[in-house]
Amino acid sequence: MPSLSPCSGAKHWLTIIGLGEDGFEALSRKAQRAILEADVLVGGKRHLSLVEGRGQALRETWPSPYSRAMQALARHEGRDVVVLASGDPFFFGIGKQIAAHFGYDGLQVIPSRSCLTLACARTGWSAQDVGLVSLCGRPMSRLLPHLQPGARLVILSADETTPASLAAWLDEKGCGESVIHLLEALDGPEERQRVFRAREGAPGDVARLNMMAVEIVAGRGASLLPLACGLPDHFFEHDGQITKQEIRAITLSALAPHPGQVLWDLGAGSGSIGIEWMLRHPSNQCFAVERNAERCARIARNAEALGVDQLHVEQRDLSAPLSDMPPPDAVFVGGGISTPGLLDNAWSALRSGGRLVANAVTLEGEQRLFEAFQAWGGALSRISMERLGPIGTMHGFRPAMTVTQYKAVKP
Repeated sequence: MPSLSPCSGAKHWLTIIGLGEDGFEALSRKAQRAILEADVLVGGKRHLSLVEGRGQALRETWPSPYSRAMQALARHEGRDVVVLASGDPFFFGIGKQIAAHFGYDGLQVIPSRSCLTLACARTGWSAQDVGLVSLCGRPMSRLLPHLQPGARLVILSADETTPASLAAWLDEKGCGESVIHLLEALDGPEERQRVFRAREGAPGDVARLNMMAVEIVAGRGASLLPLACGLPDHFFEHDGQITKQEIRAITLSALAPHPGQVLWDLGAGSGSIGIEWMLRHPSNQCFAVERNAERCARIARNAEALGVDQLHVEQRDLSAPLSDMPPPDAVFVGGGISTPGLLDNAWSALRSGGRLVANAVTLEGEQRLFEAFQAWGGALSRISMERLGPIGTMHGFRPAMTVTQYKAVKP
């Protein structure tokens, strides 16, 4: 039986060392020895300055653009190379990228305390009870799914402007009473901790190296996303082409999202199905296909506004091949159901165990769904909904268009 160990016993040529603001003296003897004996030291300017005068290694800063970093490391393969990273290299750090590029054989990792560990140590919070969000190269809207009453969040800042931007954003969302713990240069000689409420704004002299621990206090009428499927329709910008709230909740239930899965949202309209798919778990992906350019732009705006800006929008006709997109775990067809070959292409692309869900409101669409039912089995259902509205001086329920839904699981 082969070993399940990721290491083959090869000699380590590449060592990643997690370094804190407390510098070389705070490192373990093993980490110190690796730095002193290294042929090459690679890291950011700040990291290299923390081990200034230690060892005789050639020193290199990361190249610009950073996308060439792995190529720069590869030039030294076979020598004793040490990469300096912040804290835990596998916690929003470079460890994942290096391991993916070079493999784990020949790699040694000596981590230090992560910034999450330090933040919890300073606030007295339990790490398992907090949410973690990075705003490094990410829009502020990424916080929206985490914005819940009483939530405790540890937030990684992009730079010294992030605390002020966060405070203003929280106040705008109706969470101005939220408490922000500003943690600067943790574990270093310049460490500083300050506390303020979002409505008060951030101090003006924030260190570039900072992070925040935030206690969310939601005011009355705060803009929060409920955890249930079926967000109110007004959460989405749309031109009428939207799967309505109640139908959307039923549709998401049929699509049955699981973490890390890929959805194709075909004929995406406003993007509401794909956006809610991604809100179910941060590792979920969606490829929304829509032929109308204006709607594509609207989908992108909706996705960013609701905290899932990483949703992929594809402007193309539904009759065009879709094979260049990653194979889906689920497919939803909300528009263009009668497009020749569309359902067949979607079914063929699905992984085994994948779910196909399609909605129709026309007789032609229903006919195509019945043909799919005859070919692949599954289930057909009709969903009716009525809403209260005025009738003269009185009130009555007005029926919306009945939706026929097909769902099937691929063997």
